Amino acid sequence: MRRTLTGCALLLSLLSVNSFGDGPAIVVIVNKTVQQASLPLETLRAIFAMRQRTFPDGQAVHVFVLPDDNPVHEDFSKKILGVYPHQLRLAWDRAVFSGTGQAPNEVASEAEMIEEVASTPGSVGYIKQSSLTDQVRVLDIE
Repeated sequence: MRRTLTGCALLLSLLSVNSFGDGPAIVVIVNKTVQQASLPLETLRAIFAMRQRTFPDGQAVHVFVLPDDNPVHEDFSKKILGVYPHQLRLAWDRAVFSGTGQAPNEVASEAEMIEEVASTPGSVGYIKQSSLTDQVRVLDIE
């Protein structure tokens, strides 16, 4: 019993570090047509790696990302997804060059991210929590 509690405490502390480390809090945003209120982290990773093209309910996913060198993209990749931005880029490039997939839609700024996610049914992206508007909805990550 003690080992289980210690393991749970360790897991919670690791999740806290990965999600809320230094820098601004990052939130995953979706278009208001997306039915899911939350997604497991593994599903979110598969969506942003462009390996999963639909939400669990079957709705098509449209992924929006910021440029690789954007600090918000770096924080999202490292702290939420647990991968480096270049690892995501390699996965996207591999899918594009092999003809088995495509890269996500890249936007230039958080303002454009909000605009595109708000106007594209089934879309998902990420922004700093401080940039959040009522045009989009926050997706909880399990």
